[in-house]
Amino acid sequence: MKSLLEGYERFRHGYWQEHAEVYSLLAKEGQKPRAMVIACSDSRVAPEMIFDCAPGEIFVVRNVSALVPPYAPDDKKHGTSAALEFAVNSLNVRSIIVMGHSRCGGIQALMMGPGGGNRDFIDSWMEIASAARQRVCDSPDLNGAEFEAQCEACEHEAVRVSLANLLTFPWIKERVMDGRLTLAGLHFNVESGRLDMV
Repeated sequence: MKSLLEGYERFRHGYWQEHAEVYSLLAKEGQKPRAMVIACSDSRVAPEMIFDCAPGEIFVVRNVSALVPPYAPDDKKHGTSAALEFAVNSLNVRSIIVMGHSRCGGIQALMMGPGGGNRDFIDSWMEIASAARQRVCDSPDLNGAEFEAQCEACEHEAVRVSLANLLTFPWIKERVMDGRLTLAGLHFNVESGRLDMV
């Protein structure tokens, strides 16, 4: 905690002071981000840093493995879906980017299969990407491949699953169809810093 508070002091007396006018304008006029980024909660993959964004430029939701569940309007808790609804219907973002990454722990857990221990939530959450795992397991090119290669392929496939799930939201599909909204999938390699389209 001490190091975080020291970091805040550096931010408050450095970056925030240099950009105080931007923060003041954002406070008065509200946010108007042009893009939403769905990224992994992984501490190595911060969208604001990767895209070198100023405050107010992107609306970010982070969860395990950057997954988008399918549209399911019910009485359950839907954090990612709520963020999508707000970004699209209230903020009118023009782009939604799903960004997976290398060495993703959630994808590794998915590829290993259901496990014991304290996994009350991860296994059911990762079920969203079960089709991605199945595609990798069914691929003749990956049959017998090393676990790391299978995981990397699954990271890409999971982004594709999330992109497909985005189109199950009627108000997203409508905006994509009429050109008001674009969708994109990206994969960030933590080791190389490379960002590729999926």
